[in-house]
This record gives sequence, structure tokens and C-alpha cells, in this order.
Amino acid sequence: MVGSLWSSGFGMKLEAVTPFLGKYRPFVGRCCQTCTPKSWESLFHRSIMDLGFCNVILVKEENTRFRGWLVRRLCYFLWSLEQHIPPCQDAPQKIVESAGVQNVIPGRAPGGAGAGQVPSHVKREVQLILGHMQAPPRPLLIRLFSWALLRILNCFFLNVQLHKGQMKMVHKAAQAGSPLVLLSTHKSLLDGILLPFVLLSQGLGVLRVAWDPRTCSPILRALLKKLGGLFLPPEASLSLDSSEGVLARAVVHAAVEQLLVSGQPLLIFLEEPPGAQGPRLSALGQTWLGLVVQVVQVGVVPDAMLVPVAITYDLVPDAPRDTYHASAPLGLWTGALAVLRSLRGWGCSRRACVRVHLAQPFSLHEYIINARSCWGSRQTLEQLLQPIVLGQCTVIPDTEKEQEWTPVTGPLLALKEEDQLLVRRLSRHVLNASTASSAVMSTAIMATLLLFKHQKGVCLSQLLGEFSWLTEETLLRGFDVGFSGQLQCLVQHALSLLRPHVALLRVQQGDLLVVLRPGPGLTHLARLSSELLPAFLSEAVGACAVRALLAGRVPPEGPWELQGIELLSQNQLYHQILLLMHLLPQDLLLLQPCQSSYCYCQEVLDRLIQCGLLVAEETPGSRPACDTGRQRLSAKLLWKPSGDFTDSDSDDFEVAEGRYFRLSQQSRCPDFFLFLCRLLSPLLKAFAQAATFLHQGQLPDTESGYAEQLLRFLEATAQEEGFFECVDPNLAFSAVWTFRDLGVLQQTPSPAGPMLHLSHTFASRDNQEKLEQFIRQFICG
Repeated sequence: MVGSLWSSGFGMKLEAVTPFLGKYRPFVGRCCQTCTPKSWESLFHRSIMDLGFCNVILVKEENTRFRGWLVRRLCYFLWSLEQHIPPCQDAPQKIVESAGVQNVIPGRAPGGAGAGQVPSHVKREVQLILGHMQAPPRPLLIRLFSWALLRILNCFFLNVQLHKGQMKMVHKAAQAGSPLVLLSTHKSLLDGILLPFVLLSQGLGVLRVAWDPRTCSPILRALLKKLGGLFLPPEASLSLDSSEGVLARAVVHAAVEQLLVSGQPLLIFLEEPPGAQGPRLSALGQTWLGLVVQVVQVGVVPDAMLVPVAITYDLVPDAPRDTYHASAPLGLWTGALAVLRSLRGWGCSRRACVRVHLAQPFSLHEYIINARSCWGSRQTLEQLLQPIVLGQCTVIPDTEKEQEWTPVTGPLLALKEEDQLLVRRLSRHVLNASTASSAVMSTAIMATLLLFKHQKGVCLSQLLGEFSWLTEETLLRGFDVGFSGQLQCLVQHALSLLRPHVALLRVQQGDLLVVLRPGPGLTHLARLSSELLPAFLSEAVGACAVRALLAGRVPPEGPWELQGIELLSQNQLYHQILLLMHLLPQDLLLLQPCQSSYCYCQEVLDRLIQCGLLVAEETPGSRPACDTGRQRLSAKLLWKPSGDFTDSDSDDFEVAEGRYFRLSQQSRCPDFFLFLCRLLSPLLKAFAQAATFLHQGQLPDTESGYAEQLLRFLEATAQEEGFFECVDPNLAFSAVWTFRDLGVLQQTPSPAGPMLHLSHTFASRDNQEKLEQFIRQFICG
């Protein structure tokens, strides 16, 4: 047990404490000032930063109107009875009488009908579609469910924290009169139950949740619909020329109209359900978001307030043990048994913490007006990178990368292509905001330290200092952390949750040695550490780019002093950063659509300078950069496009070309540089192994079949080399899709579905080796 070893190692017993959030934290979650400047100003006030946090599941006698010893025992039940549940009756008659449904009825009633009359069989079809989609919420059932959920959450978690200032922003947006649409990440199947509970406890009423039908059995869907759930009817995904599909899409659109007109808040998950093998952005989530965008564009609702939402867990309670296969739909009784098993298996020692994040709301109408001005030309990954990989050219085209892995399905297909593009970029923009506002939990920091900094083991006394250091570095980068308190208690809390993957050994002088257990469990730690990657992503991209730039000059194992001698020009750094940016998937980078690649390059370079890894170097004979007195006015215009945030002194290209940098020689820089490079090593090593596997794979095959082949190859390689971090089905799919976009794999139609085969260009071993070398230049051992 962690507690017994800990107490014997330090000579005192430390009890696990709840890692409450501290008062002084960066306030995260501001909306984009470029796309929504009015929302950025109107829905925020600095006073809300000091409101602190509340524990949503901490319900006591003081939270009810009553007092007494009986109230203290029944406070959960009394609290659930006092929650305000406004009437939210669905209006099937209004849906039938809506303009969209009325326009479709003549095609469904060939015999004709009287003016204003709806044929009975069409009414039955509409009611059947609505029955698949929704049901009137039952207040009594919601109260009973909230009472039971409150008891279960207190058994699962130490706390569920919510920032009062974020909640105040959402209340202020709701008071403006526009409906709220919450767009959330999706880390657990519990998210769809936890978020409505949190918002109900904060006085926002019943949250209508757009569930994925694939994750629920029919009985569970019936229960969730009575609790406010929404399900897209299967007929809505039929082809555009299908009469059943046309009617279903009209009914769904009318139902969303009525929901927004009534002011009921709507929750949409922008990520795929946990355990699903596919792109990060959810096709179903984009479909629901497209319906909301269409309602606002038509003018039925003048505006809607979008709220990016995220939930972070110390440890996801329903994380599947077999992550290589998608889980089956969850049934009602299966879910109940899973809860009972979890309550018995977790125990009090493994209770985790949860943070709910509500970013700053912004106006959808304002975004639609401003976002279109940020669109520019784009090219495919094959056009951008393939000539450079093969050595045919060295110049990167001055354009953005076009990469969309999420298929367009359902009602989204009925929209114009321009509106489909708007929905895709809006969903990526919101997911970026949700990720940026997510707090980093203690388990993510602990997993990152053990996996990328001390994989061979570390003494507990040193680990305490490293944990404090990485926490401070995270806060300095504007990301929040979901804990505070005594350092020793926080480390004990994180190690207790990671107990299946960590071994504690006694060493001399009363210290403890923390060692990772080798094996497939490292994949789970790599997945936890990915939650910290957004905070260091810019520096990690920059460090890998510097590593690639030095790869052809000095040996990778050479001393740091030898690498620090090399001069790195700004143009060379830009070039390598752009190459790596194009190689990395959009689902990982999650760049805002309003941000250009060159703007991100400058941000990466600035981060490397700010963290102390790069220092400016004056070339011999050049004028010092600080000597502005002898600079001549440039003949070029001194203004720049709004998306270009490069330094104002670089208006003349010749001046920027002469800027050089060196690696800093500070004592902490070698370890920090290696740490940053290793953050991207699971993905890059998976890509490199995929390039090695090209001549061994059995093609042609389907995407899923080839990804399964690659995953088995990654498993076999990990057994030999011990690097299990890249044995992840999501990384295998990312590698297959990236190679498809790069032109390495080509897709052809067949009766069994689209089939992948090796392109003629990469059929030769020489070009396959060039691809592998191109990827491995960014990997640091």
C-alpha cells in the first residue's frame, strides 16, 4: 500500500487530503478576441476572477431551508426536492405546423390533403421520429435521479469543483435572453450525466443533452430521454434524395428550433465518445452544431450563446480496460452493475477529483459575421509535404494545410458547402477553447514526470521537487491546475491513483524509490500525460524542430556544449517548425482557424526564447538588434494583415533573415530540452514505425484493417524495445490517415468499401526510407 510505505519512509503518517483549488490561479477560458471582440468585452469582468471555487457535491444542512438532526440525515433528498425545474414541455403540434415540415408534407401525401390539414399517416411518421428523438422531461424522475446521483458521486469523487466566476459569466449570458448551447469535450460516459447535474444545482434548469445512440441500449435511451436527453433519429442520416430522410431532417430541424425558442440550454459533445476509434472531432456533434447554426442563420432565433465546456478527472472512472476495441452500447442494468463494481473496487483510497470548466460564452451571430473574413487558401498535405519528403524541393508553399478527418454525415450534408466549412471550423475553434481552459490534474503531472523524465526510477524526495517545478511551469504558461495543498499529500494522492502502474521501493536513508512497472500499463500513463501536452505544445514543437535542424550538423548523443556552438537562423527555424506543423495532425494541434501557420511559428519561437532555451546571437559585422537609431525607414508599408503578429522590426525581410540564435548553456537547459522533445515522442515514434511497416503490411485492406495490422506491429515492436507509449489504437489510426493524406497510401472504392493500397511513389524502398528519415529527424532519444 502506498500509505504504509509512505508513513514508514518519512517516519510519520500523512492522511490523503482533498486537493482543493487555490485562490491564486490564472483565469482561463477567455473567448477569441479576433473572431468575437464584442463578446470578449461584454461578458467578462475582472471581479469574477476572485470569486473562488465551490464543491458541487458538498451538500449539507445549510444548503436546505430546514434545520435539525433529521435534516442532516436527509439533506441530499431535501436538496433535490428544492431544485428549481422550470416547465420544459415539448410541443409536437408546433413541430408538425412548422414551415419546414409543412413544405415536406406534399411529397409524403401524393393523394393530396385539404388546406392546412396533415394526413394521419404523416402525423404518425412525425410522432414516430419525435419518439426516437426526445420525450417530455419528468420533473419527479429528475429529482429522484439527482438524489441518487449525488450519493454516487460522493462515493466516487472527493470533490467536483466549479469556478464561481465562470458560472457567473454563464448566468450573465443566460440573462441576455439568448439560448445557451454548451459545447463540451468528452472524456467519460459520465459527462452526459454529471454536467446536467452541475448546471441544475446552479439554477440553470434542465439541460438537454445530445447523446450518441451508439453508446446506449434502447432501455437506457428511453430513460435518458425522460431525463432531458436527445437522440438523432436514424432516418435523419439517410441519403438526400430519400423522402424518409427529408422528412426526418425537417422534423429534427423544427425540434431544434422549438428547443432554442423556448430557451432550454442544450449540451453537445464535440469529441467522440471515450473508447471510440476514429477522429477526435465528433461527426454527430458537428451535425447538432450545424442545426443550431442553421436556426440562427434562418433568423428563427436571433442569436445563441456558445459556451465551451470541459471536464477533467484525476482518473476517469469508466476508462475501458481493453482500449483496443470499441465498447458495446451501455445497457441500463449493465451500467448499474458497473457502478456497483466500481464502488467496491475503488474504495475510499482511490477517490478522484473532478474539475468542470465553463469558458467565456460568445455570440454565435458575431462569430458567423467575423469568421468568414479569416478564410484563406489551403492545400492538401500531399501538395505541401510530399515533394519535400522525397527531396524534390525545399520550399514550403505559402498556404495553410487542409486536413479534415471527420466525415460529414446526417443533416449536415443538407447544408451548403460554405456552411459546412463554417461548422467544421467553429467546432475546431470551440474545442481549442475548451482544451485551453481545462485544468491539469495531479495524475497528469505525475504520469508525465515518470514517463518522460524519470522512466528508470526516481527517489521520492527528488520527485517532490520535480512535481512542484512542473506545476509552476504549467501555471506560468497560463494553464490552470486542478489541485493545491501540501505537496507531500498531493504526491501521495497522485501515486495512490496510479498504484497499478507504479512500484515503491525502500532505499537507504529512509527514502522511497518510485519505479514504473514495465508493460502495457505505460500506454495508460501516456494517455494521462497527453492532458498536459497542450500547455507545452508550442515549446515541444519548437524543441523537436531544433532537434531536426541540428540532426545533420552534430551527433544527437554529442555534448550540449557542442550543440550550443551551432548558429540557428530564424528562417531555418521557421522552415523546420512549418514542416513539423504540417506533419502533426490537426486533431493534436487544434490551431484556431483564425490563426495562420506563420503566426504560430512566431509564437513557437517566442516561447523557446521565453523559456530560456534559445538566446539571440549577434552575427559578426552586423548591426546590433537593439541599435534602432541607425535603421533606415523601410520603403515598404509598415502595416500588416490582422493575422500577422510577427515582430514589428521584421518588416524588411533582409533584417529578419539576419537573425540568429544559439541554444542556451544554462545548466537546466539540456534536461528541459530533452523533456520537451519526449512529449511528442509517442506520436512521432508511432509515425516512424508506420513508415517501417509499409513494406510488411498486407495491402490492399480497409482503413480499420490496416490500422489493426499496424497496431499489432507496434505491440510486437514494443515487446522487443520496451516502448509501450505508442501502442495506442488512436495513434495507429492517426498514422494511417496521415499517410493517406500525404499520398503514401491511396484509397480506391470497392464493393466491400474503400480500400487502401500503397501508392506507386512509395512502393520503392528508397522512398519509404526517405519518409522514415524525414520523421525520425524530429525524434530525440
